[in-house]
Amino acid sequence: MDSTILKKAQDWAQNPVFDPEFRKEIQDLIDQKNEKELTERFYKDLEFGTGGLRSILGAGANRMNTYTLRRAAHAVALEVKNTFPTEEHKIAISYDSRRKSFELAKEAARVFCAHGIQSFIYSRLNPVPLLSYSVRYHGAQAGVMVTASHNPKEYNGFKVYWNDGAQVTPPNDKNIIDHYYKAENFAEIPLMDFAEAEKQELIHWVDEEVENAYQKDIFSSSVNEKLCFEHGHELKIVYSPIHGTGLVPCTRALENLGFTDVHIVAEQSQPNSEFPTVKSPNPENPEALTMAIDLMKKLKADLAMASDPDGDRLGVAFQDKGETIFLNGNQIGTLMLYYILESKKRQNQLPKNGYFVKSIVTTPLQEKIAKSYGLKTYNTLTGFKWICGKMNELERTSPNEHFVFATEESFGYLNHPYVRDKDGVSSVALMAEMTLWFKTQGKTLIEGLDEIYAEFGFAHETLLSLDYFGIEGAQKISRIMDSFRKFKGGEFASCKITATEDYQSLEKVDYLQNKTSPLAHAKSNVLGFYLETGDIVFLRPSGTEPKIKFYIMIQESHGGLTEKRTLADKRTKEYLGFIQKIVDQA
Repeated sequence: MDSTILKKAQDWAQNPVFDPEFRKEIQDLIDQKNEKELTERFYKDLEFGTGGLRSILGAGANRMNTYTLRRAAHAVALEVKNTFPTEEHKIAISYDSRRKSFELAKEAARVFCAHGIQSFIYSRLNPVPLLSYSVRYHGAQAGVMVTASHNPKEYNGFKVYWNDGAQVTPPNDKNIIDHYYKAENFAEIPLMDFAEAEKQELIHWVDEEVENAYQKDIFSSSVNEKLCFEHGHELKIVYSPIHGTGLVPCTRALENLGFTDVHIVAEQSQPNSEFPTVKSPNPENPEALTMAIDLMKKLKADLAMASDPDGDRLGVAFQDKGETIFLNGNQIGTLMLYYILESKKRQNQLPKNGYFVKSIVTTPLQEKIAKSYGLKTYNTLTGFKWICGKMNELERTSPNEHFVFATEESFGYLNHPYVRDKDGVSSVALMAEMTLWFKTQGKTLIEGLDEIYAEFGFAHETLLSLDYFGIEGAQKISRIMDSFRKFKGGEFASCKITATEDYQSLEKVDYLQNKTSPLAHAKSNVLGFYLETGDIVFLRPSGTEPKIKFYIMIQESHGGLTEKRTLADKRTKEYLGFIQKIVDQA
């Protein structure tokens, strides 16, 4: 066993600042000479990813636990006090249904209160959009959400938000990370007794007043409430929160719009940290919607929807000609964008200087749609921290521009300006009214999508996600990125590369014009290939999970819709085979 790792594990096992059960967990691994597990837990300190911490729960430096969370909370508190030295300090807190989420949320509050920072914590679990809303509602300088989003049950995490309600971005995220790594002595992290914090009125329990205000605001952003009130009872909906935070806010949002024929998957309705009915509570995966789809078929419902544990993502399924259709995130976002813009056009409510935001790995078809309705499109790095960061920037620098919609391919959507993250609650309502809109025209969602393809061009997107765990996995991912970075022009599969974008070096190389230009984004380990076919391929390691993702975006203009699908499928297989070959060799 590596002597450095063993020494670090022994130091933790003997540190009296940790509780006895915590120390015993580590000592047992040492006694068992469990080299693999000790290495995974101690080869590095748990890192901040795209917006905070996320890892398997357990004892150790590279695990999510009470002590790594306190360290992170301490770092956030320092940055809040440094950035806003003259303000009354406040931090909003929410939590989901995962193991120890409520206990960890209270631990974060204990650290904040020890710093003299007031903590506004929900009295019951609530999703990400309500955390973002709480930050803005209370005028807080920051917010934290205890969640691991859609990860397996063994995980938990700590997402950090800033005073605009969006996930923290540079320079504050970098400063928090610096504070985090400097806080090596856990005994020096200030901590206040929770009951004492309540006594000193540093703890504020957030109740239905904020929930009511949020519901009122998202209702005001509905596209066609008249349609919903008159015909909402005609749409039969199945919904599942997959044991997470969505039941109360999502059903309420539907009820507010007049959707009365709503059926909940009973077995998945209540919060449960074990997620006993699914392999993984991720609505991006069709299998997570199995029970919702079964109920949809039984009831002959129009639509089945499911949100993830922290309520910011939405998955959708429906029946079409006897076949179950599961839309991907690009298709859902495309339908939503089209519905919003076409409805506003018919109502003569298209905004002047409207804009739309998406990530660089989301289908370019949406940009074509936005442009046709007079909207400007902004492309950002992957993640709603960057999408909402762009919204906040435009709010400051271009107040005459008006936000309309934002989306990314990973099942995230935002159709209102009241929060600064993807919102699964308002998305449930938007999905219902959009489906109703098509239904009242005698159309299915597939027919709606085909109409979009006919008018704006056919697009086909595929995501390849490869998991690589632990130290070896991190090294493998690094080698894969290095292998693809060696492509300098030439061909990708059998297609000529016309341009590459490297967001690590922040350079775009146009091989047709032999020209290099800068990319106006923050640095990120992302690589993009533009091909002579018009197709685009991006690859990036995940910021929160041990995986690398390949985004294949195909544009096909030849033949009818059936032929376009056939040609797109063929090219997709070629790209996937080529990618797998390079990956295997890395």
